[in-house]
Amino acid sequence: MQAVDVMTPKVITVSPDADVREIARLLLENNISAVPVVDAEERVLGIVSEGDLMRRVGSGSEQSKSWWLKAFFTGGNSASEYVKTHARKAHEIMTRDPITIGEDESLQRVAKLLEKHHIKRVPVVRDGRLVGIVSRANLLRGFSATAPDAQTSVTTDDRQIRDAILKEVDENTGVWVDRINVIVTEGVVQVWGLVESQEEKMAVQVAAENTPGVKSVENNLGMVPRGVGHF
Repeated sequence: MQAVDVMTPKVITVSPDADVREIARLLLENNISAVPVVDAEERVLGIVSEGDLMRRVGSGSEQSKSWWLKAFFTGGNSASEYVKTHARKAHEIMTRDPITIGEDESLQRVAKLLEKHHIKRVPVVRDGRLVGIVSRANLLRGFSATAPDAQTSVTTDDRQIRDAILKEVDENTGVWVDRINVIVTEGVVQVWGLVESQEEKMAVQVAAENTPGVKSVENNLGMVPRGVGHF
């Protein structure tokens, strides 16, 4: 199994000139921990993570030290108050020249990269342009889809099935496709992620079941209240 088989294909990104306030809002609203910084051609210039934002706090007062924690757990204005006085652009605080991988990178290799460099996710590029992202959660789902001693492998047909399911969900169900993940192995589909209602969960199920080549669907989607961020 390769990166292309488990990656999240639609990635939330920001431009180099994005304001820190906008980045903080994106992280909080989407319940994600980082966003790639890309240029007009979708080339990855860097990554801004919650760690990058936290490092801007420095060694100030206790109030400053806890602003990010308060923002996550109270939904208060601490993050807003902080960035009003320490406003920066993405290109000023991002981690530059991040590690990237190709679509054909094996999951074992990706896991080693994450462990070696102590990172939580890695952008996937094609011809230098961002096409997806692989997180630790994506990896775990990929590994869980195939037993260690299994002789199965992802085929071209499996990838076509995955692409077809994601396309159908994106274009016709109203479900945010960047918040779900689909893994296909020998026609067996596993769906992961979070949706906002039982109706959305069933819509993804039906979209997968109606895709030619699908043998069975394991629907692992969870639900959160509307308006709450997703992974």
